[in-house]
Amino acid sequence: MSTKVTINRLATGVPGLDEVLGGGLPEFSFNLIAGPPGCGKTTLAHQMMFALATPERPALFFTVLGEPPLKMLRYQQQFDFFDSETINKSVRYINLADDTLAGDLDEVLRRIVIEVEKYSPGLVFVDSFRSVVLASQTQVNPNNNLPQFVQQLGMLMTTWQATTFLIGEYFTETDTNPIFTVADGLIWLRQSVQRNSMVRKMEIMKMRGQPTLPGLHTFRIAECGIKVFPPAGADGAVMADSAAGKQSGRLSIGVPGIDEMLGGGLPRGYSLLVAGPSGSGKSILASMFLAEGARNGETGVIAVFEQRPNHLRSAELAALIQSGKVGLVESHAPDLSIDEIVQMLLDEIRRLGATRVVIDSLSGFELAVAPTFRDDFRESLSRLVIALTGYGVTVLMTSELEDRYTDLRFSPYGTAFLTDAIIVQRYIEVDSRLLRIMGVVKVRASAHSDELRLYQIDDNGLQVGEMLHGREGLLGGRPTKSTS
Repeated sequence: MSTKVTINRLATGVPGLDEVLGGGLPEFSFNLIAGPPGCGKTTLAHQMMFALATPERPALFFTVLGEPPLKMLRYQQQFDFFDSETINKSVRYINLADDTLAGDLDEVLRRIVIEVEKYSPGLVFVDSFRSVVLASQTQVNPNNNLPQFVQQLGMLMTTWQATTFLIGEYFTETDTNPIFTVADGLIWLRQSVQRNSMVRKMEIMKMRGQPTLPGLHTFRIAECGIKVFPPAGADGAVMADSAAGKQSGRLSIGVPGIDEMLGGGLPRGYSLLVAGPSGSGKSILASMFLAEGARNGETGVIAVFEQRPNHLRSAELAALIQSGKVGLVESHAPDLSIDEIVQMLLDEIRRLGATRVVIDSLSGFELAVAPTFRDDFRESLSRLVIALTGYGVTVLMTSELEDRYTDLRFSPYGTAFLTDAIIVQRYIEVDSRLLRIMGVVKVRASAHSDELRLYQIDDNGLQVGEMLHGREGLLGGRPTKSTS
């Protein structure tokens, strides 16, 4: 007979946090929310409290900051999660400022016990526990025993079957405090400023009884409250669960000549990199790719990270966005993380059931990512491509290249190996005229043309013409097969 105890996991109400925690917050756990001032500790605590508190599971919020609860409520009610109807019903505030300033831990513990026994809460919050610690350290009181106080508090809360949160201002993980040992869970918040961007990160340093997602996870504080961005794929989304993942075959790019060069279109679920200099028609080709999908009953998503999004010059694409057949993801925030961008894309993909995604362009994408994430931009691109193609969508990305005429390159980021197919656009000078040519560099595990073909851009979009002849072109047009 199994004697394994089942631990109930509570949904925190914080988007993305349950995934990072490994499925939710263990009920009756004793937790510490730590970090420097201004990183979102109190907001995180309130967001979880309003999500979890019910008449059957009421919450007590002990304030020890020396400021009245009304002042705290004035700021917290600015967030969408705040529910004024629950105040003094399923949510109660108790001010322990006077008891804390006296510096007697026994008295602080006695007050907490009295209030807990009076209201029988299922949730208990103490903000800021650091104030209790500092008060005890500044008073000459031989009866103060901080380790004993912490242990007694933890044991009492477990006996009362209350899920407890202590909120404290700690600047480094090396701070010595017995609470780090006694706590079942340790949620550490960080923040850093680089130029004009504020980057906030969260780490689950400890959560007894369940596997959490390791590492630092970015989060944002917005009107809705805190939103955490777990690594792509942490929610268990797989290709088999998506509409695109259940289909196979090839997709038309929307330009017959390019479909022919690709060997009959782009295999569904592939990632395609379109690289070329400014003015070579990358964005136009991306628009035609989405428009072709719409003509075939498919929805799409375009992610725009340029500083001036009015570069979407295609009237057809603008109409598709207006009609809801193509979703638009754009942000000019200076502190985006790769996980936040991936989440924005996946949210829009799920909303529309999209099968085609365009990222225009990688240059704008790099500028959109906060400076602190640019050192590992190549890794970020890899995670982006893997997340999207793993979900089953077909991805087209554009990359701006400086055309050196004699130097054939695919991407300034060294990421050509990440994509399944590559189309390169170039300029050539013939008889004092600047002509555009393109070629298919690779289509993974598929035959494709090795021709360099002329193309032009007109009111109808991009038109592919004949193969380039002469010494500037390739010898012949025999198909090749890429295996890489």
